[in-house]
Amino acid sequence: HLVESGGGTVQSGGSLRLSCEGSLYSFDTYCMGWFRRAPGKDREGVAVICSDDSRIYADSVKGRFTISQDIRRKTVYLQMNRLKPEDTAMYYCAEQPKLRMTTVQGLGISERLFGIWGQGTQVTVSS
Repeated sequence: HLVESGGGTVQSGGSLRLSCEGSLYSFDTYCMGWFRRAPGKDREGVAVICSDDSRIYADSVKGRFTISQDIRRKTVYLQMNRLKPEDTAMYYCAEQPKLRMTTVQGLGISERLFGIWGQGTQVTVSS
């Protein structure tokens, strides 16, 4: 499974960077994504990056969060800036081989597209 790190508690307006070591970098085609689940809510997609370095973001995080990858380190990152209390959630990393951005764009950042998941890392933003 995947292992996330970098979660913690930060004040509103602050920043955090999440990391996730992936296992699919031997595949020519893959996507990796970040999802989150706030208390009492369903898990929602945050951002996805694919093997061609294409990226897609949820509207709620556009302009504040950046997803990136370091292929040599087999790691995907989520840089979160200007954090808000509503960003408080458990954040999960996910990956899927042979998935393309065109599929994610067509269906949305859906957890149903991903089959390999991490255990999650907690992010808490205080007001």
